[in-house]
Amino acid sequence: MTQDLIQEKRALSEALRRRTFAIISHPDAGKTTLTEKTLLYCGAIHEAGEVSAKANRRKTVSDWMELEKQRGISVSSSVLQFDYKGQRVNLLDTPGHQDFSEDTYRTLMAADSAVMVIDIAKGVEPQTIKLFDVCRMRGIPIFTFINKMDREGHDPFKIIEEIEAVLKISCNPLTWPIGMGPSFKGVYHRLNREFVFFDPPEKAGFQAKARTLKCEPSDPRLLEWIDEEQQAKLVQEIELLEGGLGPFDREAFLRGEISPVTFASAKSGFGLSVFLDIFHEFAPPPHKKPALPRPIEPTDPRLTAFIFKIQANMDKNHRDRIAFLRICSGRFARDMDVKHSRLGKTVRLTHSKQFMAQDRNTVDEAFAGDIIGIHDPGHFQIGDTLYTGSEKIDFEGIPQFSPENFGRLTLKDPMKRKQLQKGISQLCEEGMVQLFVDPRVGMQDPILGVVGPLQFDVMMYRLKDEYGVDARLDRQAFQSARWLLFKDKKIDPKTLDLRVPLVEDQHGNWVALFKSDWEFEYTKKNAPQGIEWFANSFEASKAVFEAKLAQGTSSSS
Repeated sequence: MTQDLIQEKRALSEALRRRTFAIISHPDAGKTTLTEKTLLYCGAIHEAGEVSAKANRRKTVSDWMELEKQRGISVSSSVLQFDYKGQRVNLLDTPGHQDFSEDTYRTLMAADSAVMVIDIAKGVEPQTIKLFDVCRMRGIPIFTFINKMDREGHDPFKIIEEIEAVLKISCNPLTWPIGMGPSFKGVYHRLNREFVFFDPPEKAGFQAKARTLKCEPSDPRLLEWIDEEQQAKLVQEIELLEGGLGPFDREAFLRGEISPVTFASAKSGFGLSVFLDIFHEFAPPPHKKPALPRPIEPTDPRLTAFIFKIQANMDKNHRDRIAFLRICSGRFARDMDVKHSRLGKTVRLTHSKQFMAQDRNTVDEAFAGDIIGIHDPGHFQIGDTLYTGSEKIDFEGIPQFSPENFGRLTLKDPMKRKQLQKGISQLCEEGMVQLFVDPRVGMQDPILGVVGPLQFDVMMYRLKDEYGVDARLDRQAFQSARWLLFKDKKIDPKTLDLRVPLVEDQHGNWVALFKSDWEFEYTKKNAPQGIEWFANSFEASKAVFEAKLAQGTSSSS
Protein backbone atom coordinates (compact mmCIF):
# COMPACT_ATOMS: atom_id res chain seq x y z
CA MET A 1 0.00 0.00 0.00
CA THR A 2 1.46 3.38 -1.04
CA GLN A 3 1.95 6.25 1.42
CA ASP A 4 -0.62 8.37 -0.46
CA LEU A 5 -3.25 5.64 -0.15
CA ILE A 6 -2.52 5.28 3.57
CA GLN A 7 -2.97 9.04 4.02
CA GLU A 8 -6.26 8.97 2.07
CA LYS A 9 -7.63 6.16 4.24
CA ARG A 10 -6.62 7.99 7.39
CA ALA A 11 -8.22 11.24 6.18
CA LEU A 12 -11.49 9.39 5.54
CA SER A 13 -11.38 7.69 8.96
CA GLU A 14 -10.73 11.02 10.69
CA ALA A 15 -13.51 12.78 8.76
CA LEU A 16 -16.04 10.14 9.84
CA ARG A 17 -15.42 10.88 13.52
CA ARG A 18 -15.86 14.67 13.13
CA ARG A 19 -19.03 16.33 14.42
CA THR A 20 -19.39 20.03 13.65
CA PHE A 21 -22.45 21.81 14.99
CA ALA A 22 -23.80 25.22 15.95
CA ILE A 23 -26.09 26.23 18.80
CA ILE A 24 -28.92 28.62 17.87
CA SER A 25 -31.55 30.33 19.99
CA HIS A 26 -33.45 33.48 20.80
CA PRO A 27 -31.60 35.72 23.31
CA ASP A 28 -31.81 34.52 26.92
CA ALA A 29 -32.98 30.99 26.04
CA GLY A 30 -29.81 29.62 27.66
CA LYS A 31 -27.49 29.13 24.68
CA THR A 32 -24.29 30.34 26.34
CA THR A 33 -25.03 28.35 29.50
CA LEU A 34 -25.61 25.21 27.39
CA THR A 35 -22.30 25.83 25.61
CA GLU A 36 -20.43 26.13 28.90
CA LYS A 37 -22.05 23.06 30.42
CA THR A 38 -21.39 21.04 27.24
CA LEU A 39 -17.69 21.85 27.61
CA LEU A 40 -17.87 20.86 31.28
CA TYR A 41 -19.62 17.51 30.70
CA CYS A 42 -17.31 16.66 27.79
CA GLY A 43 -14.26 17.28 29.93
CA ALA A 44 -13.01 20.32 28.01
CA ILE A 45 -13.17 22.55 31.12
CA HIS A 46 -13.32 21.70 34.82
CA GLU A 47 -15.69 24.41 36.03
CA ALA A 48 -18.39 26.30 34.12
CA GLY A 49 -18.83 30.07 34.33
CA GLU A 50 -22.13 31.90 34.20
CA VAL A 51 -23.41 34.75 32.05
CA SER A 52 -23.30 38.11 33.89
CA ALA A 53 -21.01 36.41 36.41
CA LYS A 54 -20.26 38.05 39.71
CA ALA A 55 -16.73 39.18 40.45
CA ASN A 56 -15.78 35.98 42.26
CA ARG A 57 -17.18 33.65 39.59
CA ARG A 58 -15.60 32.49 36.36
CA LYS A 59 -16.50 34.29 33.16
CA THR A 60 -17.88 32.14 30.37
CA VAL A 61 -15.22 30.52 28.21
CA SER A 62 -17.11 31.12 24.97
CA ASP A 63 -17.55 34.87 25.51
CA TRP A 64 -13.95 35.97 24.93
CA MET A 65 -14.41 39.63 23.93
CA GLU A 66 -14.21 42.11 26.83
CA LEU A 67 -17.50 43.74 25.82
CA GLU A 68 -19.23 40.34 25.93
CA LYS A 69 -17.99 39.78 29.46
CA GLN A 70 -19.16 43.24 30.53
CA ARG A 71 -22.67 42.97 29.07
CA GLY A 72 -23.26 39.24 29.54
CA ILE A 73 -24.19 38.74 25.88
CA SER A 74 -22.58 36.97 22.91
CA VAL A 75 -21.84 39.34 20.03
CA SER A 76 -19.33 37.23 18.08
CA SER A 77 -19.03 33.60 17.10
CA SER A 78 -16.67 31.43 19.15
CA VAL A 79 -15.01 28.25 17.89
CA LEU A 80 -14.60 25.54 20.53
CA GLN A 81 -12.98 22.17 19.85
CA PHE A 82 -12.79 19.09 22.07
CA ASP A 83 -13.05 15.28 22.07
CA TYR A 84 -16.04 13.34 23.35
CA LYS A 85 -16.28 9.55 23.43
CA GLY A 86 -14.03 9.08 20.41
CA GLN A 87 -15.53 11.91 18.36
CA ARG A 88 -13.75 15.17 17.53
CA VAL A 89 -16.36 17.87 18.15
CA ASN A 90 -16.27 21.37 16.66
CA LEU A 91 -18.79 23.54 18.49
CA LEU A 92 -19.69 26.86 16.88
CA ASP A 93 -21.11 29.13 19.55
CA THR A 94 -23.10 31.83 17.76
CA PRO A 95 -24.20 35.32 18.87
CA GLY A 96 -27.47 35.19 20.78
CA HIS A 97 -28.36 38.85 20.24
CA GLN A 98 -30.55 39.37 17.17
CA ASP A 99 -28.52 42.40 16.05
CA PHE A 100 -25.67 39.99 15.26
CA SER A 101 -27.71 37.36 13.43
CA GLU A 102 -25.67 37.89 10.25
CA ASP A 103 -22.63 36.41 12.00
CA THR A 104 -24.81 33.45 12.96
CA TYR A 105 -25.97 32.97 9.36
CA ARG A 106 -22.37 32.84 8.16
CA THR A 107 -21.38 30.43 10.92
CA LEU A 108 -24.21 28.06 9.99
CA MET A 109 -22.55 27.65 6.59
CA ALA A 110 -19.76 25.82 8.42
CA ALA A 111 -22.02 23.53 10.50
CA ASP A 112 -23.21 20.00 9.70
CA SER A 113 -25.99 20.10 12.31
CA ALA A 114 -27.52 22.53 14.79
CA VAL A 115 -28.94 22.45 18.30
CA MET A 116 -31.99 24.70 18.67
CA VAL A 117 -32.51 25.87 22.25
CA ILE A 118 -36.12 26.57 23.30
CA ASP A 119 -37.13 28.16 26.62
CA ILE A 120 -39.92 25.99 28.11
CA ALA A 121 -41.64 29.12 29.47
CA LYS A 122 -41.44 31.20 26.27
CA GLY A 123 -41.75 28.67 23.47
CA VAL A 124 -40.77 29.45 19.89
CA GLU A 125 -39.51 33.05 19.69
CA PRO A 126 -38.87 35.33 16.66
CA GLN A 127 -35.09 34.93 16.44
CA THR A 128 -35.48 31.16 16.71
CA ILE A 129 -37.80 31.19 13.70
CA LYS A 130 -35.31 33.18 11.58
CA LEU A 131 -32.40 30.90 12.45
CA PHE A 132 -34.46 27.76 11.95
CA ASP A 133 -35.39 28.99 8.46
CA VAL A 134 -31.69 29.43 7.63
CA CYS A 135 -30.98 25.88 8.80
CA ARG A 136 -33.84 24.60 6.67
CA MET A 137 -32.57 26.57 3.65
CA ARG A 138 -29.12 25.06 4.18
CA GLY A 139 -30.52 21.52 4.76
CA ILE A 140 -29.00 21.33 8.25
CA PRO A 141 -30.43 18.65 10.62
CA ILE A 142 -31.67 20.14 13.90
CA PHE A 143 -31.72 18.79 17.45
CA THR A 144 -34.27 20.52 19.72
CA PHE A 145 -33.11 21.19 23.28
CA ILE A 146 -36.01 22.35 25.48
CA ASN A 147 -34.30 24.24 28.26
CA LYS A 148 -35.02 25.62 31.73
CA MET A 149 -37.08 22.64 32.90
CA ASP A 150 -36.09 23.66 36.44
CA ARG A 151 -38.55 26.57 36.03
CA GLU A 152 -42.29 26.47 35.55
CA GLY A 153 -43.35 26.66 31.91
CA HIS A 154 -45.65 25.33 29.22
CA ASP A 155 -46.97 21.78 29.27
CA PRO A 156 -44.44 19.61 27.35
CA PHE A 157 -47.13 18.40 24.92
CA LYS A 158 -48.13 22.01 24.21
CA ILE A 159 -44.54 23.05 23.53
CA ILE A 160 -44.14 20.16 21.08
CA GLU A 161 -47.36 21.19 19.32
CA GLU A 162 -46.14 24.78 19.09
CA ILE A 163 -42.79 23.79 17.56
CA GLU A 164 -44.52 21.63 14.96
CA ALA A 165 -47.12 24.28 14.13
CA VAL A 166 -44.79 27.29 13.94
CA LEU A 167 -41.69 25.71 12.42
CA LYS A 168 -43.50 23.14 10.28
CA ILE A 169 -41.30 20.23 11.35
CA SER A 170 -42.20 16.94 13.01
CA CYS A 171 -40.87 16.40 16.52
CA ASN A 172 -39.90 13.12 18.12
CA PRO A 173 -39.21 13.45 21.87
CA LEU A 174 -36.37 11.07 22.67
CA THR A 175 -36.52 12.07 26.33
CA TRP A 176 -39.46 13.10 28.49
CA PRO A 177 -39.26 15.27 31.62
CA ILE A 178 -39.94 13.90 35.08
CA GLY A 179 -41.62 16.89 36.67
CA MET A 180 -41.08 20.60 36.09
CA GLY A 181 -39.83 23.56 38.09
CA PRO A 182 -38.69 22.63 41.62
CA SER A 183 -40.02 19.09 41.10
CA PHE A 184 -37.91 18.45 37.95
CA LYS A 185 -36.01 15.29 38.88
CA GLY A 186 -34.69 13.99 35.57
CA VAL A 187 -35.79 12.44 32.27
CA TYR A 188 -37.16 9.24 30.79
CA HIS A 189 -34.95 8.01 27.93
CA ARG A 190 -37.45 6.56 25.43
CA LEU A 191 -34.90 4.75 23.25
CA ASN A 192 -33.16 3.07 26.18
CA ARG A 193 -36.41 2.65 28.15
CA GLU A 194 -34.77 3.90 31.32
CA PHE A 195 -35.19 6.68 33.86
CA VAL A 196 -32.28 9.02 34.61
CA PHE A 197 -32.52 10.95 37.87
CA PHE A 198 -30.15 13.72 38.90
CA ASP A 199 -28.77 15.11 42.13
CA PRO A 200 -27.52 18.71 42.13
CA PRO A 201 -23.73 19.20 42.24
CA GLU A 202 -22.14 20.02 45.55
CA LYS A 203 -20.85 23.30 44.10
CA ALA A 204 -22.16 25.57 41.31
CA GLY A 205 -20.35 25.11 38.01
CA PHE A 206 -19.78 21.37 38.43
CA GLN A 207 -21.59 18.30 37.05
CA ALA A 208 -24.89 17.01 38.38
CA LYS A 209 -24.80 13.40 39.54
CA ALA A 210 -26.88 10.99 37.43
CA ARG A 211 -28.53 7.75 38.58
CA THR A 212 -30.09 5.38 36.07
CA LEU A 213 -33.02 3.02 36.69
CA LYS A 214 -34.05 0.66 33.89
CA CYS A 215 -37.68 -0.22 34.53
CA GLU A 216 -41.27 0.26 33.36
CA PRO A 217 -43.06 3.54 34.20
CA SER A 218 -45.35 1.69 36.62
CA ASP A 219 -42.47 0.12 38.58
CA PRO A 220 -42.85 0.86 42.34
CA ARG A 221 -39.11 1.49 42.62
CA LEU A 222 -39.74 4.91 41.06
CA LEU A 223 -41.51 5.96 44.25
CA GLU A 224 -38.07 6.45 45.77
CA TRP A 225 -37.86 9.58 43.58
CA ILE A 226 -41.44 10.67 42.89
CA ASP A 227 -44.80 10.33 44.64
CA GLU A 228 -47.73 8.23 43.43
CA GLU A 229 -49.51 11.19 41.76
CA GLN A 230 -46.39 12.08 39.77
CA GLN A 231 -45.91 8.45 38.76
CA ALA A 232 -49.52 8.12 37.56
CA LYS A 233 -49.08 11.27 35.46
CA LEU A 234 -45.81 9.96 34.05
CA VAL A 235 -47.37 6.58 33.14
CA GLN A 236 -50.16 8.35 31.25
CA GLU A 237 -47.78 10.71 29.39
CA ILE A 238 -45.43 7.92 28.31
CA GLU A 239 -48.38 5.82 27.10
CA LEU A 240 -49.53 8.76 24.97
CA LEU A 241 -46.05 9.18 23.55
CA GLU A 242 -45.50 5.54 22.73
CA GLY A 243 -48.96 5.23 21.20
CA GLY A 244 -48.58 8.28 18.95
CA LEU A 245 -44.95 8.02 17.88
CA GLY A 246 -43.20 5.38 15.85
CA PRO A 247 -39.50 4.52 16.11
CA PHE A 248 -37.05 7.35 15.57
CA ASP A 249 -36.16 7.68 11.85
CA ARG A 250 -32.53 8.84 11.62
CA GLU A 251 -32.66 9.24 7.85
CA ALA A 252 -35.68 11.56 8.12
CA PHE A 253 -33.72 13.54 10.73
CA LEU A 254 -30.74 13.87 8.38
CA ARG A 255 -33.11 15.10 5.65
CA GLY A 256 -34.39 17.79 8.01
CA GLU A 257 -37.90 16.32 8.26
CA ILE A 258 -37.81 15.34 11.95
CA SER A 259 -36.20 16.96 14.97
CA PRO A 260 -35.25 14.79 17.96
CA VAL A 261 -36.36 16.57 21.14
CA THR A 262 -34.74 16.45 24.57
CA PHE A 263 -35.78 18.13 27.82
CA ALA A 264 -33.21 19.43 30.30
CA SER A 265 -31.92 22.29 32.41
CA ALA A 266 -28.58 23.57 31.18
CA LYS A 267 -28.10 25.57 34.38
CA SER A 268 -28.53 22.64 36.79
CA GLY A 269 -27.20 20.05 34.32
CA PHE A 270 -30.27 17.83 34.79
CA GLY A 271 -30.80 15.90 31.55
CA LEU A 272 -27.71 17.28 29.86
CA SER A 273 -25.66 14.08 29.88
CA VAL A 274 -28.57 12.24 28.23
CA PHE A 275 -28.76 14.90 25.50
CA LEU A 276 -25.01 14.59 24.86
CA ASP A 277 -25.29 10.82 24.46
CA ILE A 278 -28.14 11.29 21.97
CA PHE A 279 -26.09 13.87 20.06
CA HIS A 280 -23.13 11.48 20.06
CA GLU A 281 -25.28 8.73 18.56
CA PHE A 282 -27.17 10.69 15.90
CA ALA A 283 -25.19 13.80 14.90
CA PRO A 284 -24.00 13.51 11.27
CA PRO A 285 -20.38 13.53 10.12
CA PRO A 286 -19.30 15.97 7.36
CA HIS A 287 -21.35 15.87 4.17
CA LYS A 288 -20.91 17.20 0.64
CA LYS A 289 -20.83 20.94 0.03
CA PRO A 290 -22.17 22.83 -3.03
CA ALA A 291 -19.32 24.02 -5.26
CA LEU A 292 -18.30 24.71 -8.82
CA PRO A 293 -17.76 22.81 -11.02
CA ARG A 294 -19.33 20.08 -8.83
CA PRO A 295 -20.20 19.36 -5.18
CA ILE A 296 -17.29 18.37 -2.94
CA GLU A 297 -17.58 15.13 -0.96
CA PRO A 298 -15.71 14.79 2.36
CA THR A 299 -14.10 11.67 0.87
CA ASP A 300 -12.34 13.73 -1.84
CA PRO A 301 -8.59 13.22 -1.21
CA ARG A 302 -7.68 16.83 -2.11
CA LEU A 303 -7.79 19.54 0.51
CA THR A 304 -10.71 21.93 0.01
CA ALA A 305 -11.84 24.59 2.48
CA PHE A 306 -13.65 27.91 2.70
CA ILE A 307 -13.30 30.92 4.99
CA PHE A 308 -16.46 31.72 6.93
CA LYS A 309 -15.12 34.12 9.56
CA ILE A 310 -12.29 36.62 10.01
CA GLN A 311 -11.45 38.03 13.43
CA ALA A 312 -8.91 40.76 14.12
CA ASN A 313 -7.26 41.45 17.46
CA MET A 314 -8.25 38.29 19.31
CA ASP A 315 -4.93 38.94 21.03
CA LYS A 316 -4.48 42.71 21.28
CA ASN A 317 -0.86 42.26 22.37
CA HIS A 318 0.00 40.88 18.94
CA ARG A 319 -2.60 42.76 16.83
CA ASP A 320 -3.18 39.51 15.00
CA ARG A 321 -5.76 38.66 12.39
CA ILE A 322 -7.21 35.17 12.14
CA ALA A 323 -9.11 33.63 9.23
CA PHE A 324 -11.31 30.67 10.22
CA LEU A 325 -11.42 27.76 7.77
CA ARG A 326 -14.01 25.03 7.47
CA ILE A 327 -12.22 22.04 5.96
CA CYS A 328 -14.51 20.20 3.55
CA SER A 329 -12.26 17.41 2.29
CA GLY A 330 -8.73 16.05 2.42
CA ARG A 331 -5.99 16.61 4.98
CA PHE A 332 -4.64 19.94 6.15
CA ALA A 333 -0.96 20.12 7.17
CA ARG A 334 0.68 23.08 8.89
CA ASP A 335 2.50 25.50 6.55
CA MET A 336 1.14 23.78 3.44
CA ASP A 337 0.70 25.62 0.14
CA VAL A 338 -2.80 25.89 -1.32
CA LYS A 339 -4.44 27.65 -4.25
CA HIS A 340 -6.51 30.75 -3.54
CA SER A 341 -9.46 30.65 -5.94
CA ARG A 342 -10.37 34.36 -5.88
CA LEU A 343 -6.80 35.65 -6.16
CA GLY A 344 -5.72 32.95 -8.58
CA LYS A 345 -2.42 32.37 -6.79
CA THR A 346 -0.74 30.03 -4.33
CA VAL A 347 -0.63 31.01 -0.65
CA ARG A 348 0.94 29.38 2.40
CA LEU A 349 -1.25 28.58 5.43
CA THR A 350 0.90 29.56 8.40
CA HIS A 351 0.44 29.71 12.17
CA SER A 352 -2.49 27.30 12.12
CA LYS A 353 -4.41 27.21 15.40
CA GLN A 354 -7.28 25.42 17.07
CA PHE A 355 -9.26 27.28 19.67
CA MET A 356 -10.96 27.16 23.01
CA ALA A 357 -12.43 30.66 22.62
CA GLN A 358 -9.47 33.04 23.13
CA ASP A 359 -6.99 30.30 24.05
CA ARG A 360 -5.20 28.70 21.14
CA ASN A 361 -2.98 25.73 20.35
CA THR A 362 -0.85 25.10 17.29
CA VAL A 363 -2.35 22.42 15.05
CA ASP A 364 -0.18 20.31 12.75
CA GLU A 365 -2.98 18.60 10.84
CA ALA A 366 -6.74 18.69 10.47
CA PHE A 367 -9.43 16.90 8.46
CA ALA A 368 -12.86 17.35 6.88
CA GLY A 369 -15.26 18.88 9.40
CA ASP A 370 -12.54 20.62 11.40
CA ILE A 371 -12.45 24.35 12.03
CA ILE A 372 -9.00 25.91 12.23
CA GLY A 373 -7.67 29.43 12.34
CA ILE A 374 -4.77 30.60 10.19
CA HIS A 375 -2.76 33.80 10.16
CA ASP A 376 -4.17 36.27 7.64
CA PRO A 377 -1.62 38.73 6.23
CA GLY A 378 -4.43 40.41 4.27
CA HIS A 379 -5.02 37.73 1.61
CA PHE A 380 -8.41 36.48 2.75
CA GLN A 381 -12.05 37.52 2.65
CA ILE A 382 -15.16 35.80 4.02
CA GLY A 383 -16.29 33.27 1.42
CA ASP A 384 -12.86 32.60 -0.13
CA THR A 385 -12.18 29.06 -1.37
CA LEU A 386 -8.83 27.30 -0.86
CA TYR A 387 -7.90 24.03 -2.54
CA THR A 388 -5.13 21.75 -3.77
CA GLY A 389 -4.93 19.91 -7.08
CA SER A 390 -5.24 21.13 -10.66
CA GLU A 391 -9.04 21.55 -10.80
CA LYS A 392 -10.24 24.99 -9.68
CA ILE A 393 -12.91 24.87 -6.94
CA ASP A 394 -15.34 27.60 -5.88
CA PHE A 395 -17.69 27.04 -2.95
CA GLU A 396 -21.05 28.73 -2.74
CA GLY A 397 -20.95 32.27 -1.37
CA ILE A 398 -21.45 33.40 2.25
CA PRO A 399 -24.52 35.54 3.10
CA GLN A 400 -24.26 39.29 3.59
CA PHE A 401 -27.64 40.81 4.32
CA SER A 402 -29.12 44.22 3.71
CA PRO A 403 -28.31 46.63 6.55
CA GLU A 404 -31.23 48.31 8.30
CA ASN A 405 -29.15 50.94 10.11
CA PHE A 406 -26.75 53.37 8.43
CA GLY A 407 -24.33 56.02 9.60
CA ARG A 408 -21.29 58.17 8.85
CA LEU A 409 -18.28 58.60 11.13
CA THR A 410 -16.74 61.95 12.08
CA LEU A 411 -13.27 61.89 13.62
CA LYS A 412 -12.71 63.90 16.80
CA ASP A 413 -8.97 63.88 16.03
CA PRO A 414 -8.27 64.33 12.27
CA MET A 415 -4.75 62.94 12.79
CA LYS A 416 -6.31 59.50 13.45
CA ARG A 417 -7.70 59.08 9.91
CA LYS A 418 -5.19 56.36 9.02
CA GLN A 419 -6.12 54.34 12.12
CA LEU A 420 -9.83 54.85 11.35
CA GLN A 421 -9.46 53.55 7.80
CA LYS A 422 -7.51 50.52 9.04
CA GLY A 423 -10.10 49.77 11.72
CA ILE A 424 -13.08 50.13 9.40
CA SER A 425 -11.34 48.04 6.74
CA GLN A 426 -10.66 45.20 9.17
CA LEU A 427 -14.15 45.30 10.72
CA CYS A 428 -15.64 45.15 7.21
CA GLU A 429 -13.48 42.16 6.33
CA GLU A 430 -14.75 40.46 9.50
CA GLY A 431 -18.29 41.04 8.22
CA MET A 432 -19.25 43.03 11.33
CA VAL A 433 -20.04 46.21 9.41
CA GLN A 434 -20.62 46.93 5.72
CA LEU A 435 -18.92 49.73 3.82
CA PHE A 436 -20.52 51.74 1.01
CA VAL A 437 -18.45 54.21 -0.99
CA ASP A 438 -19.40 56.73 -3.67
CA PRO A 439 -16.76 56.07 -6.37
CA ARG A 440 -16.65 59.78 -7.19
CA VAL A 441 -15.71 60.68 -3.60
CA GLY A 442 -13.77 57.61 -2.45
CA MET A 443 -12.97 56.73 1.16
CA GLN A 444 -13.16 60.31 2.41
CA ASP A 445 -16.85 60.06 3.35
CA PRO A 446 -18.01 56.41 3.42
CA ILE A 447 -21.43 55.20 4.59
CA LEU A 448 -21.47 52.34 7.09
CA GLY A 449 -24.31 49.84 7.41
CA VAL A 450 -25.25 47.24 10.04
CA VAL A 451 -28.23 44.94 10.55
CA GLY A 452 -28.89 45.87 14.21
CA PRO A 453 -28.07 49.08 16.11
CA LEU A 454 -26.06 47.24 18.78
CA GLN A 455 -23.51 46.47 16.07
CA PHE A 456 -22.76 50.20 15.89
CA ASP A 457 -22.15 50.21 19.67
CA VAL A 458 -19.70 47.32 19.31
CA MET A 459 -18.05 48.98 16.29
CA MET A 460 -17.49 52.22 18.23
CA TYR A 461 -16.20 50.28 21.24
CA ARG A 462 -13.73 48.28 19.16
CA LEU A 463 -12.51 51.32 17.18
CA LYS A 464 -11.59 53.01 20.45
CA ASP A 465 -10.36 49.91 22.33
CA GLU A 466 -8.39 48.23 19.54
CA TYR A 467 -7.41 51.10 17.20
CA GLY A 468 -7.35 54.13 19.50
CA VAL A 469 -9.93 55.97 17.40
CA ASP A 470 -12.42 58.34 19.06
CA ALA A 471 -15.21 59.23 16.63
CA ARG A 472 -18.81 60.39 16.48
CA LEU A 473 -21.44 58.38 14.62
CA ASP A 474 -24.02 60.38 12.66
CA ARG A 475 -27.02 58.22 11.83
CA GLN A 476 -28.37 58.33 8.27
CA ALA A 477 -32.00 58.06 7.14
CA PHE A 478 -31.51 55.03 4.88
CA GLN A 479 -33.41 51.88 5.85
CA SER A 480 -32.32 49.29 3.28
CA ALA A 481 -29.90 48.45 0.49
CA ARG A 482 -30.36 46.57 -2.78
CA TRP A 483 -27.60 44.91 -4.77
CA LEU A 484 -27.75 45.38 -8.54
CA LEU A 485 -26.75 43.10 -11.40
CA PHE A 486 -26.70 44.66 -14.87
CA LYS A 487 -27.88 42.08 -17.41
CA ASP A 488 -27.91 44.80 -20.07
CA LYS A 489 -24.21 45.48 -20.63
CA LYS A 490 -25.04 48.83 -22.25
CA ILE A 491 -25.99 50.26 -18.85
CA ASP A 492 -23.09 52.13 -17.27
CA PRO A 493 -23.62 52.31 -13.49
CA LYS A 494 -21.16 55.22 -13.25
CA THR A 495 -23.48 57.44 -15.29
CA LEU A 496 -26.80 55.87 -14.27
CA ASP A 497 -29.12 58.30 -12.44
CA LEU A 498 -31.63 56.46 -10.24
CA ARG A 499 -32.35 59.55 -8.06
CA VAL A 500 -31.06 57.57 -5.04
CA PRO A 501 -27.45 57.03 -3.88
CA LEU A 502 -25.69 54.44 -6.06
CA VAL A 503 -22.55 53.23 -4.28
CA GLU A 504 -20.09 50.34 -4.24
CA ASP A 505 -19.71 47.89 -1.36
CA GLN A 506 -16.31 46.75 -0.11
CA HIS A 507 -16.17 44.08 -2.83
CA GLY A 508 -16.91 46.48 -5.68
CA ASN A 509 -20.55 45.43 -6.15
CA TRP A 510 -23.07 48.14 -7.05
CA VAL A 511 -25.63 48.94 -4.36
CA ALA A 512 -28.55 51.37 -4.17
CA LEU A 513 -29.60 52.85 -0.81
CA PHE A 514 -33.23 53.61 0.08
CA LYS A 515 -35.04 55.51 2.82
CA SER A 516 -38.26 53.46 2.55
CA ASP A 517 -39.84 50.47 0.83
CA TRP A 518 -41.93 52.88 -1.20
CA GLU A 519 -38.80 54.61 -2.53
CA PHE A 520 -37.36 51.24 -3.54
CA GLU A 521 -40.52 50.13 -5.36
CA TYR A 522 -40.79 53.49 -7.14
CA THR A 523 -37.11 53.41 -8.19
CA LYS A 524 -37.34 49.82 -9.41
CA LYS A 525 -40.48 50.61 -11.41
CA ASN A 526 -38.86 53.57 -13.17
CA ALA A 527 -35.38 52.11 -13.63
CA PRO A 528 -34.14 50.99 -17.05
CA GLN A 529 -34.86 47.44 -18.15
CA GLY A 530 -32.00 44.98 -17.75
CA ILE A 531 -31.34 45.51 -14.02
CA GLU A 532 -31.79 42.71 -11.49
CA TRP A 533 -32.39 43.69 -7.85
CA PHE A 534 -31.34 41.59 -4.85
CA ALA A 535 -32.00 42.01 -1.12
CA ASN A 536 -28.46 40.91 -0.23
CA SER A 537 -25.13 40.18 -1.83
CA PHE A 538 -25.64 36.45 -1.18
CA GLU A 539 -28.68 36.33 -3.47
CA ALA A 540 -26.80 38.28 -6.14
CA SER A 541 -23.73 36.04 -5.97
CA LYS A 542 -25.96 32.93 -5.80
CA ALA A 543 -27.67 33.98 -9.04
CA VAL A 544 -24.25 34.20 -10.69
CA PHE A 545 -23.20 30.92 -9.04
CA GLU A 546 -26.31 29.06 -10.29
CA ALA A 547 -25.93 30.51 -13.79
CA LYS A 548 -22.35 29.26 -13.93
CA LEU A 549 -23.42 25.89 -12.52
CA ALA A 550 -26.17 25.55 -15.16
CA GLN A 551 -23.72 26.60 -17.86
CA GLY A 552 -21.21 24.00 -16.67
CA THR A 553 -23.90 21.28 -16.55
CA SER A 554 -25.17 22.04 -20.04
CA SER A 555 -21.67 22.17 -21.52
CA SER A 556 -20.74 18.81 -19.93
CA SER A 557 -23.89 17.19 -21.32
